Amino acid sequence: MRRSNDRHAARTAWFVVAGLVAFMLVLAGCGGGGSSSGGGEGLQKLGKGEGELNLISWAGYVEPEWVKPFEQETGCKVNNKIGNTSDEMVNLMKTGQYDGVSASGNATARLWAAHEVAPVNVSLVPNYKTVFADLKNQVYNTFEGQPYGIPHGRGANLLMWNKNDVSPAPSSWEITLDPKVAAKYSGHITQYDDPMSIAEGALYLMNHEPSLGIEDPYELDEEQFDAAVELMKEQKPNVGEYWSSAEQQIEGFANGSNQVGTTWQYQYFALKAENEPMEASPASEGFLPEEGATGGRIPG
Repeated sequence: MRRSNDRHAARTAWFVVAGLVAFMLVLAGCGGGGSSSGGGEGLQKLGKGEGELNLISWAGYVEPEWVKPFEQETGCKVNNKIGNTSDEMVNLMKTGQYDGVSASGNATARLWAAHEVAPVNVSLVPNYKTVFADLKNQVYNTFEGQPYGIPHGRGANLLMWNKNDVSPAPSSWEITLDPKVAAKYSGHITQYDDPMSIAEGALYLMNHEPSLGIEDPYELDEEQFDAAVELMKEQKPNVGEYWSSAEQQIEGFANGSNQVGTTWQYQYFALKAENEPMEASPASEGFLPEEGATGGRIPG
C-alpha cells in the first residue's frame, strides 16, 4: 500500500488480495482464555477450553466430515455461519459473537485496523511449519510483525460456462467484459457482487489496453481505477445476476438462467459433481483465461 500523501495513491489500497485466506482468531473459543471482544495480545499458552467455537467461513470451508471428528476428539462444539462476502464477514465479526473467520485478504486488514482480531502465537500451532512459506508473513495477514491468522492457500476467480449454451468455448474474459462479445449472452452473464470485481476489470484492461500502464490490478492510480470502474459499468447491461452466495450461483447455473461468468472453484466442482455441463477455462492452465485471473495474485 502507498502512503496517504501520494497524489496518485491507489484507490484500491483496501483490496490487498482476495485469494489468500487465513483463519483469524479472537481470544475466545475452544482455545480458552481472553475476551470475546477481540484485539489484545496473542495467547502465550493454551488454557482450558470453553467447549464451544463460533466460526464464520466461506461455503465449503467447515464441512461435517471434518467438524465431527474434531468435535469427538476435543469435546468442542463447532457452530458455523456461512459468510457470502468479505463485507458480511467483517460486519459479523464486529458483533463480537464469533471466535474466528476464514477471512480473505481484503478483509484481514480491515479487521486488524478495527481491533477485532488478536495476533496468533504460531508456536502454539504445531503444523504451522508445514504451511507453504510464500503464504506466511504477507502484508494481508501480518501486521507490525505479528501474524493475525493461519494462511492455508490461494484461490482464483474462474471463468465458467455451460458448454451446452456457450459456443465456441471461451478462453478470454472478453466474453463477459467486452460489450460486443458479451451481448451474445446478455441476461445470462453472472458476476460476483463485490468491489473486488473492479480488479477483474483492471486485469482485463492490463492485457487489452496497455496504454493505461496497469502493472498490478490491485494497485491502480486514479486514471486506471476510473477506467476499470467504467468497464464494469459497461458490463452491467449484459449481467443477468450479480451473485454473492455460492449456492445462489449454483442454482442459477443449474436452472439455466446463468450461462457464463465469474465463479469460484467451489461452485465449479459442486456443479460437476451433479453432472451439470460446466467447463472452466482452460483446465490445462489451472482453469485460467488467457489474461490470467484475480484472487490468487499477490501484490509485491
